Amino acid sequence: MSEEIREGEIRILTYLAPSIPRELFEALAEHVQRALRGVTVSLQVETRYSGPRKGAEDPFSKGEADLGFMCAPSFIWLRELRPPPVELLGAAPVFEDERNPGKPVYFCDVVVRRDGPHRTFSDLKGGSWAYNDACSLSGYYSLLKKLTESGADGRFFDDVFCSGSHLNSIEAVASGEADAAAIDSNVLRIRLKETPALRERLRVIEFWGPFPIQPVVVRSTLHAEQKQRLRAALLSTEEDPGTRSILNRFGLRRFVPVRREDYAPDELAIDPLEETARSLTP
Repeated sequence: MSEEIREGEIRILTYLAPSIPRELFEALAEHVQRALRGVTVSLQVETRYSGPRKGAEDPFSKGEADLGFMCAPSFIWLRELRPPPVELLGAAPVFEDERNPGKPVYFCDVVVRRDGPHRTFSDLKGGSWAYNDACSLSGYYSLLKKLTESGADGRFFDDVFCSGSHLNSIEAVASGEADAAAIDSNVLRIRLKETPALRERLRVIEFWGPFPIQPVVVRSTLHAEQKQRLRAALLSTEEDPGTRSILNRFGLRRFVPVRREDYAPDELAIDPLEETARSLTP
């Protein structure tokens, strides 16, 4: 298919649903279609990983996706490719959280069972830990960072396992299958709002961060004008009453401009954590 034909459609791909509800991304896709008059917009959802895996084929390199929502480690890995298949769109979401003072950042909330004995991270020594997937900053690399800073490794726990999603990790802790998990703070807030009874079963003992919010990326080879129009579309969500109403239900207040420098802090230095990651592998 020629580039000219592809410019008549925008293919959005999110790796963040269903932990962040699909309805939010559907609302964004509909908003983009209204803003980019005459352009067809589609939405794809990848539920197995928080982003393209390191060393694996990715849909942006293959020209199969144009706009993406993914976790930061995958963005870092894609930017290491030559040529890089993605770049920052330049717009990022700000969620409702008293800890973020209107900035595009989020946190990792460490949850345990409310009726359990754990009060601090050190209390979890010898216990079990659930993480969503190995492409996740909040669920996986935040743990590696905590262990490394504590002078520990995967042997700190008796059991570390992949749950498959933040929602599964929340349920694993609530049911007693895992002692703890680090959950994307926005995911946890949305989930507790949807299921208030979980508040009686879970307790947050620590939070880590802030971390730069999951990047919104665009295919590098997309026409420059389309990139600019996509950026403008997301930055205008507050101006559309219908879009604003749906996004606000999930605590997404607005999109704000971001730069590449916003995704280069020490919190995203994941390469030094690989040795700790190897210690988590049985």
